[in-house]
Amino acid sequence: MQERRTANRVRLNLRTRWETLMTQGRGTISDLSSTGCFVLSGGEVNPGELTRLEIHLPEGVASLWGEVVYSIAEMGFAIRFKFASASERRALNRLLESSTER
Repeated sequence: MQERRTANRVRLNLRTRWETLMTQGRGTISDLSSTGCFVLSGGEVNPGELTRLEIHLPEGVASLWGEVVYSIAEMGFAIRFKFASASERRALNRLLESSTER
């Protein structure tokens, strides 16, 4: 399979709560980039679903929106971020910067 990622990913473990129009759940973000992330979760989502992620950080909770790219049953799903505002992008950039400094 050809690699399609366009941004470098950071491996980490961040607690998250997610929700779509039809379902919700909790999971762990296992890798993160400026364009998306992978969420380890047993919840069921479908490609194309709009999803809101609440990422739990020491400073508080950051909310980001994204679209499910693919899912793997009983494992998790990949999200491509959809930024509604510049503040959402800034929050993600701060998170990436702090994660790479560790």
